[in-house]
Amino acid sequence: MTSPRERMVVSAALLIRERGAHPTAIADVLEHSGAPRGSAYHYFPGGRTQLLCEAVDYAAEFMAARLAQAPTALDALDGLFSDYRKQLQRSDFRAGCPVVAVAVEAGDPAKREHSDAMIERAAAAFARWRQVIAGRLVADGVPAPRADDLAVLVLSSFEGAIVLARAARDLEPLERVHTHLQALIGAETSSTGGKRAPR
Repeated sequence: MTSPRERMVVSAALLIRERGAHPTAIADVLEHSGAPRGSAYHYFPGGRTQLLCEAVDYAAEFMAARLAQAPTALDALDGLFSDYRKQLQRSDFRAGCPVVAVAVEAGDPAKREHSDAMIERAAAAFARWRQVIAGRLVADGVPAPRADDLAVLVLSSFEGAIVLARAARDLEPLERVHTHLQALIGAETSSTGGKRAPR
């Protein structure tokens, strides 16, 4: 069974994903997680900033693990888009990426000490995902410099497609980007001998 602290971190990530970083208050996290009242500053002496930073870390590792488990780069790509397709539909297009929410919203010049900490965590999350995607491509035979270029393209296209899909309340942008990235990654890995794992 997860601890109240772990539940709070997961709840914060889920709430940020749907509401954004600014509207996600500690009281909301306590209610969502079912953690005892008054426990927030026991578990997170750094307050809301620490909680949001750890939520970003959780989201970063969760997605990195999902990508790393895929047998091929194409499987990783398909899993990524499939997961978010379901999340968008289940949430009535409210569920975005919590790391993007933090990166976009953590820019208050009056609270640099809080903003900088969250932006650093968001940057680390994106760097981690880029590394995992590039590593998966290298394992499929794509040269490292090219794999890194493709990882940036995949990550930025994926995140952008989510934003467009949420705004339009339509999966079409996600589907189009997925189709084009499938063709690109398929061509890159087939030319190097990489193959999709049998289903």
